[in-house]
Amino acid sequence: MRTVAVVGASLAGLSAARSLRKRGYDGRLVVIGDELHRPYDRPPLSKEFLAGAIGEADLALERDDEDLRAEWVLGTRATGLDRTERAIRLADGRDIRADGVVIATGAAARRLPGTEGLAGVHVLRTLDDARALRDDLARGGRLVVIGGGFIGAEVAATGYGLGLDVTVIEAAPTPLAGPLGETMGGIVSALHADHGVRLLCGVAVKGLSGDERSEMGVPPDGVWGRVDAVLLEDGRSIPADTVVVGVGARPCVDWLEGSGVALDNGVKCGSDGRTSLAGVVAVGDCASWYDPRTGAHRRVEHWTGAMERPDAAVATLLAHGATQPGVPRPPYFWSDQYGVKIQFVGHAAGADSVTVEEGATDDRSFLAVYRRAGEPVAVLGMNQPRLFTRWRKQLTADPRRFPRSAA
Repeated sequence: MRTVAVVGASLAGLSAARSLRKRGYDGRLVVIGDELHRPYDRPPLSKEFLAGAIGEADLALERDDEDLRAEWVLGTRATGLDRTERAIRLADGRDIRADGVVIATGAAARRLPGTEGLAGVHVLRTLDDARALRDDLARGGRLVVIGGGFIGAEVAATGYGLGLDVTVIEAAPTPLAGPLGETMGGIVSALHADHGVRLLCGVAVKGLSGDERSEMGVPPDGVWGRVDAVLLEDGRSIPADTVVVGVGARPCVDWLEGSGVALDNGVKCGSDGRTSLAGVVAVGDCASWYDPRTGAHRRVEHWTGAMERPDAAVATLLAHGATQPGVPRPPYFWSDQYGVKIQFVGHAAGADSVTVEEGATDDRSFLAVYRRAGEPVAVLGMNQPRLFTRWRKQLTADPRRFPRSAA
């Protein structure tokens, strides 16, 4: 391969570029990103950066002495992939021809329809998102977080630490039931109540109200005014000075329509990142890798996956698909909320039981093991980093401990 293009300049894209050089690729390397920023770390955006504890320089992912000999094409997004001409088409009109392509375009935060132009309403996915939200949180007042997942919970915890009055609204009966199961999801989300943060579950959001909205249409400057309340389907109105919408993300794969790359809730990949198109692999939040343990394709939207999986995908790319598909490491993620470290590895959906093996849930310091037919398939730790690390190493080293789920 004379030219490899990495489409996506966040952690997964940077990890792929590093792996290309580490594995001996010495040809032309082009990294394309829709943001103007060089690669930066996203997990602190909802925690330390949002709280003002660290600055933008602390988010940098590249080392000061690092030189990947790459061409950085930033501030323009990919709009198409022409498989006949082996070219990536960009929004600014350019074409980047490449012999090999790494798709790492990530995911975009979902927004509430009809909230465009209403000041004080935020999503949190990018550095620019975090800058705007940090400025609003500095105003103080009432923060309403829509969505009780990990991002929403971290923003709520940060807002609480900054002295705001915080309410979390979750449409599901139990927050975090998807990744953790209902029992443990309820225990982890009880951290909100422990700190006086209101948690409203099982109710959907009807819409938002603003102090200058009217029925005359969008004003000429595109700004409605400022949000003042979140309206719920049950008729309640929750006052708000700032609203954060944390209702998940959609994979950024629209630009691949018609390219020949198979799509199904992201880029459909094998267990080594290979796509349906020769010479193209996919990594990161946009990639739906096949997991032999569960017998299903799954997008893993976690930092560790963006760090680890690109190396396997690059090995596949450089070997022109001649490698034997591997078994991806089980997904691992962590979250910091209200001073508590939460860690999880595996697939809760494949479990038929969960037991606390160490500590006590009431103390918010415990380790729980999820099992299926008696075999461990996942582990959750709250403030148990050493014990959790031992379990994680054990489960990761022995794939048989993650039997195929019936789900």
